[in-house]
Amino acid sequence: MTTDGPARRISTVMHVRCPDRLGEETYRRVLEELSELSPVVQALPPSAALVELKGALRYHGTDTRRLGEVLRVRTLSRLGVDVRVGIGPSITVAATASAQVPAPGGVLAVGPDEVTDWLGPLPVDALHGIGPRQAEALRAYGIHNVGLLATVPPATVQRLLGGRAGRTATDRARGVDPRPVVPRALPPTASVRHTFPRHALDGATVRAALLDLVVQLGLLLRRRDQAARALTLKLSFAGGGGWEQTRRLPEASAHDDDLRAMAYQLMDAAGLQRGRLTGLTLKGTDLVGADQVAQQISLDEAREARLVAEDAVDRVRDKFGPGVIGPAAVFRRAS
Repeated sequence: MTTDGPARRISTVMHVRCPDRLGEETYRRVLEELSELSPVVQALPPSAALVELKGALRYHGTDTRRLGEVLRVRTLSRLGVDVRVGIGPSITVAATASAQVPAPGGVLAVGPDEVTDWLGPLPVDALHGIGPRQAEALRAYGIHNVGLLATVPPATVQRLLGGRAGRTATDRARGVDPRPVVPRALPPTASVRHTFPRHALDGATVRAALLDLVVQLGLLLRRRDQAARALTLKLSFAGGGGWEQTRRLPEASAHDDDLRAMAYQLMDAAGLQRGRLTGLTLKGTDLVGADQVAQQISLDEAREARLVAEDAVDRVRDKFGPGVIGPAAVFRRAS
């Protein structure tokens, strides 16, 4: 196996996946359970986390798999939450392993000497960090599994995925990932809200309001040079009831196209019939800096044109105000 330096320093990383739709308070309590195993915990909202186990192994006097099982017992008995745990010598291996654990929970530990053989047969889209469009580009070239990706010349992968993304994909397919686990609390979020002047029943009115929130959120994120890895939609009903759900985006984004598609999926998941809505809240979560989002080559000319238009519209808003231009459906609702 290729290592990241001559000293062959191997860290032991745990990647934990909680169930989808986990409430924020419960997620915080899972993070507290992790902090009892190790002081080095990195939150990955809305439902995952990384743990550095190197020091914890010496402290607890046990092996990595045993620590994973201890965590499962604690979260099940104390919180009623089962978790999927992947353990490996790097973040990539651990996160890839946790994704291979079937729901509702379990532990998969991959030793340093097992990485190459274990990663090799996996499909390329199973490698942590490979997005759907990247996987599609690799498969179109005939690269269907991680082992083959590891053998392709790095220059070829860079031509397919772009310079930085290509280098990263090649390294991780070969088991190289020098990133450390960095202690991190829950990151900031970006929220936008709409309150209906009267109880809203009309689907077109609600959908137009949601589209307006998408536009506001996208502009807010782009001005802050951030991108969201997940979206949360909260619906408030007459009488005080509510509905809330979070879903991860396929790739971190601040573009209206991507945010709109996920926001509409969330709205469809709510299954509204004749609920009397009083308000909508759209929140971007698990924010990252825009410079951390890989720029990928797209063969979708229509999408590329929309991104160019989005940049032009942002400049118009910066000059004349945010309400001067926007989707026609939003302006029809306002009128």
